[in-house]
Amino acid sequence: MTNAIADITEKIAALEAELEAELAKKRAGLRIGLEKGRVAFEEEVLRRHRELRKRLWRYILDARLLVILVAPVIYSLIIPFVLLDLFVSVYQAICFPVYGIAHVRRADYFIFDRYHLAHLNLLEKLNCAYCSYGNGLVAYVREIAGRTEQYWCPIKHARRVIGAHPYYAKFQDYGDAEAFRAPRP
Repeated sequence: MTNAIADITEKIAALEAELEAELAKKRAGLRIGLEKGRVAFEEEVLRRHRELRKRLWRYILDARLLVILVAPVIYSLIIPFVLLDLFVSVYQAICFPVYGIAHVRRADYFIFDRYHLAHLNLLEKLNCAYCSYGNGLVAYVREIAGRTEQYWCPIKHARRVIGAHPYYAKFQDYGDAEAFRAPRP
Protein backbone atom coordinates (compact mmCIF):
# COMPACT_ATOMS: atom_id res chain seq x y z
CA MET A 1 0.00 0.00 0.00
CA THR A 2 1.39 3.42 -0.93
CA ASN A 3 2.00 6.14 1.66
CA ALA A 4 -0.73 8.30 0.13
CA ILE A 5 -3.30 5.51 0.53
CA ALA A 6 -2.14 4.82 4.08
CA ASP A 7 -2.43 8.54 4.89
CA ILE A 8 -5.96 8.72 3.47
CA THR A 9 -6.94 5.57 5.40
CA GLU A 10 -5.66 7.18 8.63
CA LYS A 11 -7.60 10.38 7.87
CA ILE A 12 -10.77 8.34 7.35
CA ALA A 13 -10.26 6.63 10.72
CA ALA A 14 -9.70 10.03 12.38
CA LEU A 15 -12.88 11.42 10.77
CA GLU A 16 -14.86 8.38 11.91
CA ALA A 17 -13.63 8.98 15.49
CA GLU A 18 -14.56 12.67 15.19
CA LEU A 19 -18.02 11.71 13.90
CA GLU A 20 -18.53 9.32 16.83
CA ALA A 21 -17.55 12.11 19.27
CA GLU A 22 -20.10 14.46 17.69
CA LEU A 23 -22.81 11.79 17.85
CA ALA A 24 -21.99 11.28 21.53
CA LYS A 25 -22.45 15.04 22.12
CA LYS A 26 -25.81 14.89 20.36
CA ARG A 27 -26.90 11.92 22.54
CA ALA A 28 -25.89 13.90 25.62
CA GLY A 29 -28.02 16.82 24.38
CA LEU A 30 -31.01 14.47 24.13
CA ARG A 31 -30.42 13.58 27.78
CA ILE A 32 -29.79 9.91 27.11
CA GLY A 33 -27.56 8.07 29.53
CA LEU A 34 -26.32 4.57 30.13
CA GLU A 35 -26.83 2.82 33.44
CA LYS A 36 -25.16 -0.59 33.78
CA GLY A 37 -25.00 -0.82 29.99
CA ARG A 38 -28.71 -0.01 29.53
CA VAL A 39 -30.20 3.08 27.95
CA ALA A 40 -31.79 5.42 30.47
CA PHE A 41 -33.80 8.60 29.89
CA GLU A 42 -34.54 11.32 32.38
CA GLU A 43 -38.09 11.00 33.74
CA GLU A 44 -39.23 14.22 32.04
CA VAL A 45 -37.96 12.99 28.65
CA LEU A 46 -39.58 9.60 29.19
CA ARG A 47 -42.92 11.25 30.04
CA ARG A 48 -42.76 13.34 26.85
CA HIS A 49 -41.94 10.25 24.79
CA ARG A 50 -45.02 8.47 26.12
CA GLU A 51 -47.16 11.48 25.20
CA LEU A 52 -45.85 11.31 21.63
CA ARG A 53 -46.53 7.59 21.17
CA LYS A 54 -49.04 6.92 18.40
CA ARG A 55 -51.59 4.34 19.50
CA LEU A 56 -51.40 1.07 17.62
CA TRP A 57 -54.91 1.27 16.19
CA ARG A 58 -54.31 4.87 15.00
CA TYR A 59 -50.97 3.85 13.48
CA ILE A 60 -52.67 1.07 11.48
CA LEU A 61 -55.66 3.19 10.46
CA ASP A 62 -53.37 6.01 9.28
CA ALA A 63 -51.20 3.69 7.17
CA ARG A 64 -51.59 3.85 3.41
CA LEU A 65 -53.28 0.79 1.90
CA LEU A 66 -50.28 -0.05 -0.29
CA VAL A 67 -48.01 0.02 2.77
CA ILE A 68 -50.25 -2.53 4.46
CA LEU A 69 -50.44 -4.68 1.32
CA VAL A 70 -46.66 -4.90 0.84
CA ALA A 71 -45.90 -5.61 4.52
CA PRO A 72 -46.05 -9.40 3.98
CA VAL A 73 -43.45 -9.05 1.21
CA ILE A 74 -41.10 -7.22 3.55
CA TYR A 75 -41.62 -9.67 6.40
CA SER A 76 -41.24 -12.69 4.09
CA LEU A 77 -37.51 -11.90 3.98
CA ILE A 78 -37.20 -13.23 7.53
CA ILE A 79 -36.93 -16.76 6.07
CA PRO A 80 -33.86 -16.11 3.89
CA PHE A 81 -32.41 -13.87 6.63
CA VAL A 82 -32.58 -16.64 9.21
CA LEU A 83 -31.20 -19.19 6.74
CA LEU A 84 -28.34 -16.85 5.81
CA ASP A 85 -27.63 -16.24 9.50
CA LEU A 86 -27.56 -19.97 10.19
CA PHE A 87 -25.38 -20.90 7.21
CA VAL A 88 -22.87 -18.08 7.69
CA SER A 89 -22.57 -18.81 11.41
CA VAL A 90 -21.97 -22.51 10.73
CA TYR A 91 -19.49 -21.64 7.94
CA GLN A 92 -17.53 -19.40 10.30
CA ALA A 93 -17.58 -21.97 13.13
CA ILE A 94 -16.22 -24.71 10.85
CA CYS A 95 -13.88 -22.86 8.48
CA PHE A 96 -12.37 -19.94 10.40
CA PRO A 97 -10.46 -22.14 12.87
CA VAL A 98 -9.01 -24.11 9.93
CA TYR A 99 -7.92 -20.92 8.13
CA GLY A 100 -6.71 -19.26 11.31
CA ILE A 101 -9.09 -16.33 10.77
CA ALA A 102 -10.21 -14.46 13.88
CA HIS A 103 -13.78 -15.25 14.96
CA VAL A 104 -16.42 -12.56 14.28
CA ARG A 105 -18.38 -11.91 17.46
CA ARG A 106 -22.02 -12.03 16.41
CA ALA A 107 -23.23 -9.92 19.35
CA ASP A 108 -21.19 -6.96 18.07
CA TYR A 109 -23.42 -6.70 14.99
CA PHE A 110 -26.92 -7.25 16.37
CA ILE A 111 -28.13 -4.30 18.43
CA PHE A 112 -31.66 -4.39 19.75
CA ASP A 113 -32.17 -1.28 21.86
CA ARG A 114 -35.01 0.60 20.21
CA TYR A 115 -37.61 -1.24 22.29
CA HIS A 116 -36.56 1.10 25.14
CA LEU A 117 -38.06 4.03 23.22
CA ALA A 118 -41.34 4.94 24.86
CA HIS A 119 -42.55 6.94 21.84
CA LEU A 120 -42.81 3.77 19.72
CA ASN A 121 -45.89 1.56 19.74
CA LEU A 122 -45.70 -2.23 19.62
CA LEU A 123 -45.75 -2.48 15.80
CA GLU A 124 -43.11 0.24 15.43
CA LYS A 125 -40.92 -1.62 17.94
CA LEU A 126 -41.40 -4.84 15.95
CA ASN A 127 -40.47 -3.02 12.73
CA CYS A 128 -37.37 -1.59 14.42
CA ALA A 129 -36.34 -5.04 15.67
CA TYR A 130 -36.79 -6.45 12.17
CA CYS A 131 -34.63 -3.73 10.61
CA SER A 132 -32.04 -4.09 13.36
CA TYR A 133 -31.85 -7.81 12.66
CA GLY A 134 -31.66 -7.38 8.88
CA ASN A 135 -29.01 -4.66 8.95
CA GLY A 136 -27.07 -6.36 11.76
CA LEU A 137 -27.10 -9.58 9.76
CA VAL A 138 -25.84 -7.84 6.62
CA ALA A 139 -23.01 -6.22 8.62
CA TYR A 140 -22.16 -9.57 10.27
CA VAL A 141 -22.13 -11.38 6.93
CA ARG A 142 -20.09 -8.59 5.35
CA GLU A 143 -17.47 -8.88 8.09
CA ILE A 144 -17.24 -12.66 7.66
CA ALA A 145 -17.06 -12.31 3.88
CA GLY A 146 -14.46 -9.54 4.17
CA ARG A 147 -12.24 -11.64 6.41
CA THR A 148 -12.66 -14.59 4.06
CA GLU A 149 -11.72 -12.47 1.05
CA GLN A 150 -8.74 -11.08 2.93
CA TYR A 151 -7.54 -14.65 3.52
CA TRP A 152 -8.20 -16.12 0.06
CA CYS A 153 -8.03 -13.30 -2.45
CA PRO A 154 -6.76 -9.95 -1.16
CA ILE A 155 -6.67 -8.34 -4.61
CA LYS A 156 -8.40 -5.09 -5.47
CA HIS A 157 -10.79 -5.06 -8.42
CA ALA A 158 -9.99 -3.23 -11.63
CA ARG A 159 -13.14 -1.11 -11.21
CA ARG A 160 -14.14 1.01 -8.22
CA VAL A 161 -15.91 -0.93 -5.46
CA ILE A 162 -18.87 0.79 -3.82
CA GLY A 163 -19.10 0.19 -0.08
CA ALA A 164 -15.94 -1.88 0.25
CA HIS A 165 -15.27 -3.58 3.59
CA PRO A 166 -12.54 -2.14 5.83
CA TYR A 167 -9.88 -4.67 4.74
CA TYR A 168 -10.13 -3.79 1.06
CA ALA A 169 -7.82 -0.75 1.16
CA LYS A 170 -4.93 -3.01 2.19
CA PHE A 171 -5.46 -5.51 -0.64
CA GLN A 172 -2.91 -5.85 -3.42
CA ASP A 173 -3.43 -3.71 -6.47
CA TYR A 174 -5.14 -5.30 -9.44
CA GLY A 175 -2.48 -6.75 -11.74
CA ASP A 176 0.39 -6.58 -9.20
CA ALA A 177 1.33 -10.26 -9.36
CA GLU A 178 4.64 -9.80 -7.55
CA ALA A 179 2.98 -8.22 -4.51
CA PHE A 180 0.29 -10.91 -4.47
CA ARG A 181 2.89 -13.73 -4.53
CA ALA A 182 5.10 -12.08 -1.90
CA PRO A 183 4.89 -13.72 1.55
CA ARG A 184 2.05 -12.30 3.65
CA PRO A 185 2.39 -11.53 7.34
